[in-house]
Amino acid sequence: MIKGIIFDLDGVLVSTDELHYKAWKKLADELGITAFNKEDNEKQRGVSRMESLEVVLQKGSKNYSQEEKEALAERKNDYYKELLQELDKSAVLPGAFDTLADLRKRGLKIAVGSVSKNTPVILEKTGLADFIDKVSCGLDITKSKPDPEVFLVAAKKLELAPEECVVVEDSAAGIVAAKAAGMKSLGVGPYYQSLEAVYEARGLDEAIDWQTIIEA
Repeated sequence: MIKGIIFDLDGVLVSTDELHYKAWKKLADELGITAFNKEDNEKQRGVSRMESLEVVLQKGSKNYSQEEKEALAERKNDYYKELLQELDKSAVLPGAFDTLADLRKRGLKIAVGSVSKNTPVILEKTGLADFIDKVSCGLDITKSKPDPEVFLVAAKKLELAPEECVVVEDSAAGIVAAKAAGMKSLGVGPYYQSLEAVYEARGLDEAIDWQTIIEA
């Protein structure tokens, strides 16, 4: 029996894609990398900040030391945090609030499993924090998806075994991480049909048979 649902954050509960793109684009422009575009931004979906930085730097010709890369990633995050100050409930994706309320009524424990270190801030600013029991994020882990660490930490915080949890994800790396954690998965988002998740839905505003998922 499933007792806990672990949600990825960006692309599942909220959409901050445009904010990430603006922050990375600003950094790229400062580095003289004019070729970075929204198609490249898609390659950053579901991966760590350092891996996302590599997507940007690959579009340029200069080599950077590890120390310089860490400074660049931090600079981008500063830009992103500035943009986050404008975030509110309008960033919450359709169906998210209703889904969380419904799952809570069913007696399920709810966690967020995201590699973003900004997860707590995003949850507070969007009003989602009141619906979440535990948070596992970039502040808790050392390995990014597709490593299962973020989901295993979430399950541990919920005091549940991995097999008692279902992960809701919109990225291939997240689905791989869920499988590696020994958890079933629900794939959502624009690429939900190609994620190879156990269950599929275009979004949380779709008619999802949660009862079947819970009892499986």
